[in-house]
Amino acid sequence: MLTMKPILRNTLNVAAGLLLGIGVIGQLAFNGRPSERTPTGNVITAPVLPKQLSFAGEAVPLDRWDVRERLDREVMINYYNHGNILFLIKSANKYFPVITERLRANGVPEDFKYLCIAESNLLPGAISSVGAASFWQFMSGTAPGYGLEVNKEVDHRYDLIRATDAASAYLKSAYQKFGSWTAAAASYNCGQGGYNGQATYQGTKQYYDLLLPEETNRYIFRILAFKHLLENSEALGFKVEDEEKYTMPATRTITVTSSIPNLAAFAQANGTTYKMLRQLNPWLRGRSLPVSAGKSYVIQLPEEEKGF
Repeated sequence: MLTMKPILRNTLNVAAGLLLGIGVIGQLAFNGRPSERTPTGNVITAPVLPKQLSFAGEAVPLDRWDVRERLDREVMINYYNHGNILFLIKSANKYFPVITERLRANGVPEDFKYLCIAESNLLPGAISSVGAASFWQFMSGTAPGYGLEVNKEVDHRYDLIRATDAASAYLKSAYQKFGSWTAAAASYNCGQGGYNGQATYQGTKQYYDLLLPEETNRYIFRILAFKHLLENSEALGFKVEDEEKYTMPATRTITVTSSIPNLAAFAQANGTTYKMLRQLNPWLRGRSLPVSAGKSYVIQLPEEEKGF
């Protein structure tokens, strides 16, 4: 083995000492308090829960430890998902007026707009792993029972007004069955049959007293978390200027009473594009629109025609 020269040996000793020092400092930092370990020196804290909270006029029993802990979990998880909360604030400005108007028209409490967030995150194209679609996440087999047409050309699950009316019909039916809007909301997740089976076995219809599948156990608390965070967004530090919020585009409507063999040609003939036609009418699912005798469809088009 060759012997190291003195200068090289000294250089290596200094380097080793520096590495050892860095390691010791790193270990001390790792064993320190959280505020000493964060790059900015900030302390991460949990958002304070509200002292009172209700859903659809029904009080949430926040005096119960199990209820507070479940709510705390969902509030923390969603509060620290800053990007999504900001996105929801922007999207709510676009969709909530439509949803709220239809809920009121159907006699369903306004708070159910937050159930729509829990279902789809206000994404028109949301599709679950089992095929539930759009804002209110109806299954294709269930939707027709609530007046929604579903086929390869037309899917009214993607029509916000029709889908909200359909969801309202379900919720009113569940409310009549269980006598509680909270129970009705929970059954939207697990089904009226599933909820009723658990209620019968456990001897109570009260949501907060039932042990349900974990997804349903979390479901109402997710809805409550979204309600709390959006209704108190600015106080909680979420600031979105009005001009940054999304809005419904200005449109004009036409009523179609005969079949449209080519939707792209139809769009251009009406001063728009196929892409825009589909964006304004997401319930159109194909390249054509068959219209049977005596039937009609209302189609949204941009307010101003575009020349081609």
